[in-house]
Amino acid sequence: MIQKMIRAARLDRTLYSEVEANENETTNALIVVIIVAIATGLGAMLFTANPVGSLLGGLLRVVLGWVVSSFLIYFVGTRVYHAATTPGEVLRTLGYAQSPGVLAVLGFIPILGWLVGLAAGIWVLVASYVGIKEALDLDTNKTLVTIVLAIAAWIVISIILGMIFGIAGAGFGLLFGQ
Repeated sequence: MIQKMIRAARLDRTLYSEVEANENETTNALIVVIIVAIATGLGAMLFTANPVGSLLGGLLRVVLGWVVSSFLIYFVGTRVYHAATTPGEVLRTLGYAQSPGVLAVLGFIPILGWLVGLAAGIWVLVASYVGIKEALDLDTNKTLVTIVLAIAAWIVISIILGMIFGIAGAGFGLLFGQ
């Protein structure tokens, strides 16, 4: 699995095609997401009063954010562009796209930590784009529009949930792993 994570981080399109097509990779994609969530939590542990609670809460947010983001991408891609895909294909590609996020384990390093975290975040976004493009089999513009529409849908959902449950901003935290 480590080799696949490295290939995903290298933006290897063939890796994303492989995991998209292989239903047995769904559990491994979840494991990748959990590894990244733990690495992120470990990198931030020095900056919190409750490290264990933060780690567990972060793990839940990251996994839930992965699932919700995947289904939004799936929904938009299949409804707007009639992409021939399944929710599992999107879950798998977006799961592996999280691979560069393991670098967030370095978040505890003064000054350098946040720069590495920022670079890893941008890298994850680029890898997610590659994964989404492979999962949905769309061209560049349609992939970008799908991502923008999914983010817009997430913002609307977050606002509605915030108004209903008084948890303003909770959805943004899920989407961006905060």
